[in-house]
Amino acid sequence: MSSVSVEEAQEILKNENEEFARIYRRHRELDEKVSALEELHHLTPEEEIQKKTMKKDKLRLKDKMAEMIDEYRASR
Repeated sequence: MSSVSVEEAQEILKNENEEFARIYRRHRELDEKVSALEELHHLTPEEEIQKKTMKKDKLRLKDKMAEMIDEYRASR
């Protein structure tokens, strides 16, 4: 078991791993865009597709970050 928590590993990776930092920033960017679309009362079909695509991309990035965090914690 790692002595590094998930939160600590995330902070370390954000500061020390360029790829993780890039993925983290992109995930946050998508999160903000999805939130903005969800605030609209009526979405066009194109906006619905865009929202679904962004949510899928966001999930893919979240999974990649979780994988990187797990690998980091396993190495400690």
